[in-house]
Amino acid sequence: MKRILSSLAICLAVAGSLQAQELANFSFGRGMKPIVSPEIKNDSVTFRLKADYATVVKLSGSWMENPWTGTIDMKRGENNVWSVQIPLPSPEIYTYNFVVDGVNVNDPQNILVQRDGTRFLPMLLVPGERTENYGEAKLQHGTVSHPWYHSEILGMDRRLTVYTPYGYENNPKKKYPVLYLLHGAGGDEEAWSSMGRAAQILDNLIEKGLAEPMIVVMPNGNANQAAARTLNIPEKQMNWDRNALQNMSEAERSKLMNGYVRSLCEEIVPFIEKNFRAIAKPSSRAIAGLSMGGGHTISASILYPEMFDYICPLSAAGSATPEQIATLKKAGVKLYFLACGNTDFLFQGAEDMHKKLTEQGLEHEYFVSDGGHVWSNWRLYLNTFAQKLFK
Repeated sequence: MKRILSSLAICLAVAGSLQAQELANFSFGRGMKPIVSPEIKNDSVTFRLKADYATVVKLSGSWMENPWTGTIDMKRGENNVWSVQIPLPSPEIYTYNFVVDGVNVNDPQNILVQRDGTRFLPMLLVPGERTENYGEAKLQHGTVSHPWYHSEILGMDRRLTVYTPYGYENNPKKKYPVLYLLHGAGGDEEAWSSMGRAAQILDNLIEKGLAEPMIVVMPNGNANQAAARTLNIPEKQMNWDRNALQNMSEAERSKLMNGYVRSLCEEIVPFIEKNFRAIAKPSSRAIAGLSMGGGHTISASILYPEMFDYICPLSAAGSATPEQIATLKKAGVKLYFLACGNTDFLFQGAEDMHKKLTEQGLEHEYFVSDGGHVWSNWRLYLNTFAQKLFK
């Protein structure tokens, strides 16, 4: 018995020492204060990085005038902790990294990270009116899940991200309207929940009574992918060669080019309405998307004009003919929300779409913001149009 107790004591001591070693990685040795980065105080923010053998350390951030090449020098301090203090940027979510002797390095002290395609970037969330719905809600939190559906059209099982609002699990009889929220080029089914803060925005709006409780479905808009690349699933080879496309019949070309949109409307929508408590009618369906997803939004509204009563193309790469707009008008769209930044490279396309909608007499909202083709705008648009849905 004593031998068993001794063995248990040894195991506990080893486990305790391992935990202590893990904690030591963050305290950087006895007697040294933990490194805090980023640290917001009053109207400034300080970034810190321990880099013992570095000769030059710089800070690069998305708030800078030129975030691609602009940097700020950091200074070496006690215990080889490099730091820089800058004026606090205006309220928004920013990304940043350190440049250590020419190599981009993430902040090891910052647990707030977002994924942009294949890049993981530390986040700086500056509090304020603009960002008050981007953090966690006070009391009511929805649930984010990742169900799979089978696509006959695309020939694979595919992964979705689905947000269900607070109270969904506790009220098995209540049904909800659905927003289908589409990402842009380079994104996947996690883009809106990672960079777009979709769950936090909906949680806050619903808790405040500013938006109707709704299900939000975020598909993967890359027709060759089963899921985000982080799952390491082989991608399907698709022939997008220009010559091959030209040699196809119009029907074959349309089938290939619109495969994802067809899967969205013919497979994802029925899947959601079968497996979730979704209200299965146009007045309870909305579709929105940014950039490439804005083009998918426009295409879905054209190919299936009576499926969605709420249509929201954001910074969209797409257009519609007068006849297609007339069909939408006849279908009785309740909200057409068109949004774009005034320095976006697609702004002229948004202007042209606004003109066409006006000429055809389709009542719509045209939301023009400052800035370009960036997530700060797309979060703003979601925070804005979500309050107008299903009312």
